[in-house]
Amino acid sequence: MSDASTSEGHRHPAARAFDAIGADYERAFVASAAHHASLEWLLGELAPHSRILDVGSGTGRPTAQVLAGAGHEVLGVDVSPVMVDLASRQVPGASFRCADIRELPLREAGFDAVCVYFSLLQMSRDGQAALVRKLARALRPGGRMVLATVPLDVEDVTAVFMGQEVRVTSFAPEAFVALAAGAGLTVLREEHTVFTPSHPGAAPEPHVFLHCRRDPEPAASG
Repeated sequence: MSDASTSEGHRHPAARAFDAIGADYERAFVASAAHHASLEWLLGELAPHSRILDVGSGTGRPTAQVLAGAGHEVLGVDVSPVMVDLASRQVPGASFRCADIRELPLREAGFDAVCVYFSLLQMSRDGQAALVRKLARALRPGGRMVLATVPLDVEDVTAVFMGQEVRVTSFAPEAFVALAAGAGLTVLREEHTVFTPSHPGAAPEPHVFLHCRRDPEPAASG
C-alpha cells in the first residue's frame, strides 16, 4: 500500500480522472494483444528475480500481475489512490505506492527494467522528456525499458477519456523515438498498432510500443 498521502495524489489532475475511472480502465484495455506481447518480450529479456518499476501501474493488471507472477520483484507507482488500492488487492505479489513519480526519489541504476505504459500523456513535453531521463538513470546499464503512448502530434489539448475530461500532450512517432534516444536509450524494437478500448463510445486509438535498452556507460579511459 501507499506510504504517500492520499491528499497529495488528489492534487494531480490525473489522479482525479483515474480515481473516477477506476476498474473500468482495466476492462477497457485488458484485451490489448500488443500490451500482452510487449510483456512477453520483456519477460524474455529479464534474468530471474529482476527488480522492475511499473510507472502508472493502474489496477496492477496486466503489467504488475504478469511480471510478479513470473517471479520478479515489482514496484508499481501511481498518483491515483483508487488505482493503488485496486492494484494492492488484485496483485498482492507486487508492491504499490501512491506518489507522483516525478517527485519520488529513485536510486541510480536501482532497477533491471522499467515499464511506462501510457502514463506520460498528461505531462508536458518537457515533463515527459525529463521523466524518461530520470527513469533511464534509475535503470541499470543494459537494463530494459518499455515506453508506450498514443503517438499523436498534440500539445495540451482537451480530450474526453472514458467520460473524464483530461488535458493530453503527446509526440508523433519519430519524435517519441527521439525522446527515448535523448534519454540514453537504444530502441531495440518498435511496434505500432491500433486498438479500440472496450468502452461505450470508444474510438480506435493508435498505439506505439518502444522496447529499449539503457546504453552501457562508456568505459573510462586511463
